[in-house]
Amino acid sequence: MKRSDLVADTAITLLAERGMRGLTHRAVDEAARLPPGSTSNLARTRAALLELTLSRLTELELRALAVAYGPDSYEAQGLAARMAEALHIQLADRRRTLARYELALEATRRPELRQIYDEAGRHFRDPAITMLATMGSQDPVRHARSLVAFGEGLMFDAIAGAGAVPTQEEIEDAVRDLLSGMLRRAS
Repeated sequence: MKRSDLVADTAITLLAERGMRGLTHRAVDEAARLPPGSTSNLARTRAALLELTLSRLTELELRALAVAYGPDSYEAQGLAARMAEALHIQLADRRRTLARYELALEATRRPELRQIYDEAGRHFRDPAITMLATMGSQDPVRHARSLVAFGEGLMFDAIAGAGAVPTQEEIEDAVRDLLSGMLRRAS
């Protein structure tokens, strides 16, 4: 594993366990069992550490969610099943999602992080726009935004809200219902 990945993965875990205040260069060094100063050597400032962490988090989430953008995704049944699988994968590793929530809140106060955070979001929305357009959506941009917001809301409710973690089958049914409403208007 590359040192930058180790540092970023450790930062993700620390964000999930301790929140933004618990993420320091020293804490990453200690948790990753690196010599003192190793994290500072790689990411000199706090902003650089946050950027490294967000980049790695995006990479990991894109890998986990790649299943949703597979070849069977261009029809409602396939997309519902694949999106349910992807959301289930995300819910299984709640530390990534908790870390992303911490970074999202921090991005509201740091314009340089906001820019990176917004760019990362496009990696998830743009494929959804393409899929929904191909499936016949009359407003694929709005529908993609709604589809992503649905997934985000479901994860927030399961991880940080008052809701229970839904089963993969429950998620699939909910996504199918959402897509049915979006694509029915297109017919």
